[in-house]
Amino acid sequence: MELRFYEYFAAMRRRQYEQRNFVMRQLLITLSLVLVVILPVSAGAQKTSAATYEVYALSYGVYPNFPVSALIAGADKDRKIDLQMMIWLLKGPNGRNILVDSGCYHESVLKGKPFKDFIKPSDTLAKLGLKPEDITDLIISHMHWDHADGMDLFPKARVWIQKDEYTYYTGAAWQAGGKHGGIEPVDVLTIVKLNTQSQVNLVDGDDREIIDGVRVYTGGRHTFASQYVSVRTASGTVVIASDNMYLYENLQKHVPIAQTFDADSNLKAQDRMKQIASRPELIVPGHDPEVFLKFPKPGNGVARIQ
Repeated sequence: MELRFYEYFAAMRRRQYEQRNFVMRQLLITLSLVLVVILPVSAGAQKTSAATYEVYALSYGVYPNFPVSALIAGADKDRKIDLQMMIWLLKGPNGRNILVDSGCYHESVLKGKPFKDFIKPSDTLAKLGLKPEDITDLIISHMHWDHADGMDLFPKARVWIQKDEYTYYTGAAWQAGGKHGGIEPVDVLTIVKLNTQSQVNLVDGDDREIIDGVRVYTGGRHTFASQYVSVRTASGTVVIASDNMYLYENLQKHVPIAQTFDADSNLKAQDRMKQIASRPELIVPGHDPEVFLKFPKPGNGVARIQ
């Protein structure tokens, strides 16, 4: 009798164990099927939700009869160009409006410069239905006066600048042996003040996605640590070179810019821009009037890059 009881008990345990295994196998099969369905859907949703931007060049004036030899290394000293002064707007989703560079406006900076058709950089935004306070982010490619002097025109913007650029031009550039040509003290004071107000993000290095769909790169060496920008658009990846490539001619003739800390590094940066941009025509130089001929719409000093 005692033996039969143990046999019965053992049989019951075996049946319970088999039932548990069966249930677990069924659960695992069901979970696997659910993951097969969900993961591709999630990946697809992730892909389609990536931010894309509209990119605009905005003219804020022209600097006439500018020597091309100051833009393109080795250019004929007699060549002149009407230098296009511009900033760039990246119009994104959910009210994200990003400026690349801020132009210039302080009287002390403008003094002695023969601008034509000058517009205060912040006023150019009205052509696209925006106000200065609508700018959420401001990427400073480098600290030269025509790119950084308007930083305080956009009160709600977070400023993005390379950490090394900020550190150098707020310090060692003004010491013996330092280089600060093209840097205005008023702009140094402005960015330090913005930093004390927690409005500055210091970008530490190359190839950083600072905002969804927007990356910055170093290596152009126009200034100590200048950066250029790539942005995702419906037409592909646009590269805003700023002064790391002054004119289309730099790229077409594979010639470095005339004002650089390192000509070889500048050429490598231009080569890299061609790899980053979806098409060569989506690389936007810093001062070429041809930008507004290549991209004539919507017009009136505004060019949509697409």
